[in-house]
Amino acid sequence: MKIGLLGYGKMGKTIEKIAIQRQHEIVLKVDKDTEHYVLDNIDVAIDFSTPDAAVDNILKCFSHNVPVISGTTGWLNQYDEVLALCKEKEGTFLYASNFSLGVNIFFELNRTLAKLMANLPEYSISMEETHHTQKLDAPSGTAITLAEDIIENSAYGTWTLDKAMPEELLIKAKRIENVPGTHAVTYTSGVDTIDIKHTAHSREGFALGAVIAAEWIVGKKGIFSMKDVLNIG
Repeated sequence: MKIGLLGYGKMGKTIEKIAIQRQHEIVLKVDKDTEHYVLDNIDVAIDFSTPDAAVDNILKCFSHNVPVISGTTGWLNQYDEVLALCKEKEGTFLYASNFSLGVNIFFELNRTLAKLMANLPEYSISMEETHHTQKLDAPSGTAITLAEDIIENSAYGTWTLDKAMPEELLIKAKRIENVPGTHAVTYTSGVDTIDIKHTAHSREGFALGAVIAAEWIVGKKGIFSMKDVLNIG
């Protein structure tokens, strides 16, 4: 498989290593200093760029009929627009806030727990996410996904990074050097606490999931998620 990397930072380089180990070829590397690039002879593009570059990268893939996997966060205010353009162009697109196989199982665990706790108002819910200091957005896209799934199955109306009102789900975002990513959800009552947590040990789990998603999506048309890749639900 011939892969184009749209974004060649730490994640892009880790994806390159994993892809080569799995016998794929990297035929394009786009970094922050790349002004122009062409998408010729590419089977799939993997976008781990920056919030200000991601949408242009994705739309260029649609225009050139190249399936695109995106793990860039911080641009989701344009998510609905991108999905509409994907349908209009009959493109192929898969976005995930986190490609780690373990995190996607964690998403399912979080949804299931939220449903189980939905009728127990005596429990308050809080979240905490910790990442490396180079991460540009806060909270993380993974934390937002977790929060949205809790909100869908609870009385909370929104999430906040600040001191929360009773109807707001509090997310604490920490930035610490050399932390790949940790996410925790806590249910607290007067008598006990329930915690679920996922801790990444390296970027390789994210990279492997992105390459597996790229392998899966080649030859398909439409809009997909990691639930499709992992056949969850």
